[in-house]
Amino acid sequence: MAFSKGTLVYVNYTAKVKDTGDPIETTMEEEAKKLNIYDSERRYEPRLVSVGEDWVLKGLDEEISKMDVGEKKTAELAPDRAWGGRDPTLLRMVPLRKFGEKADELRVGDEVEIDNRVAVVRFIGSGRAQVDFNHRLAGKTLVYDIELVRKVEPGEDTIRSLMKRRFPGEGEKLQFTQSEGEVAVSVPDEALLVEGLQFIKRGIANDVLHFVPEVKKVTFSEVYSRKEEKKTEAAQPAAEAAPAAEEKAEQTA
Repeated sequence: MAFSKGTLVYVNYTAKVKDTGDPIETTMEEEAKKLNIYDSERRYEPRLVSVGEDWVLKGLDEEISKMDVGEKKTAELAPDRAWGGRDPTLLRMVPLRKFGEKADELRVGDEVEIDNRVAVVRFIGSGRAQVDFNHRLAGKTLVYDIELVRKVEPGEDTIRSLMKRRFPGEGEKLQFTQSEGEVAVSVPDEALLVEGLQFIKRGIANDVLHFVPEVKKVTFSEVYSRKEEKKTEAAQPAAEAAPAAEEKAEQTA
């Protein structure tokens, strides 16, 4: 079964470099721990992919589009279906003084930012460093172990999935209603301080309008709730207060 462009599906995958077996990434927590690439700051779960919309690498997208729900497969992605071939024109020699005070700390393999672009240091010598602006996986064949977990259903499932994509963790807390061409989203107070909230809301709105044709408008409202205050004990329990009163009476007798 081939999925049409724009179909939303959830996939699990693990990617490695073919020649070395070095792990690149995985969507599964236990697999990340086994491969020693676990990141405690990352949320591990099946990834939402819109088929044919460039949400993942070209080759991975093509493989997913040909799978069935529940199917597992291993696919090799040659450079032209992954991060492309290496371009020798993207190698540059840079004077070490350009790195300022950090020049003495520079090592081969370090990632550096030059002219708002990220590069990898390939060589250091004679007061200069050779930097490589090619992607670190350019020229490499990748191997993906893929599982197509499920297809997203139209309606509420689609809207909820798009919210979770833009708002990992907090997206599950958003409440929404859909009626007469409008989706109204309530943002709870615990999510209001999330960095970049306005951009997140804009992204959710754009996604919903793109993937749910019957929706013509997306609105957001912010919800503030009263916090329950813990009550403090104003007086001692009666059992403790009675002896204290008797002691005071004896002292004044």
